[in-house]
Amino acid sequence: MNHSPILVVTTGGTIDKHYFDALSEYQITESVMGKLLETARVAHPFRIVELLRKDSLELTEEDRDLIAQTIRAAPETRIVLTHGTDTMTETAQALAGIQDKTIVLCGALTPARFAESDAAFNLGMAFATAQTAAPGVWITMSGTVFNGLQVRKDREAGKFVDI
Repeated sequence: MNHSPILVVTTGGTIDKHYFDALSEYQITESVMGKLLETARVAHPFRIVELLRKDSLELTEEDRDLIAQTIRAAPETRIVLTHGTDTMTETAQALAGIQDKTIVLCGALTPARFAESDAAFNLGMAFATAQTAAPGVWITMSGTVFNGLQVRKDREAGKFVDI
């Protein structure tokens, strides 16, 4: 088992959305990843970098370059990247050229702040995958580990599927 520290990079997305009241829309606020990991009593060493607070539909090429630069510059070789699900596969493609790092993207179809969210499970899957998978780009969603370059989001079914 690999016990090297994991870098958690947050970029926003549904996983970090907050709902204020019935009259407001969701907003991406301070990341809850630290709280989720604390609640889960994660003992594995990790470091969190809150990089962006954007819906993934708003991510630009410059944002993806910043994500890649942050991952390349990090001393950690095992990375968990929280990300919105709508463009997660585009970011996975943008990270494909990074060598010698295991990069695992995860998100949620329901905000982490909701009791019935898939966020904690997806984050746990990402942590496990980051520790055990070979270098490359992976996506963990809905209890499945996907090759990050051979997956797509099926919006109608509300899940990720292999391509």
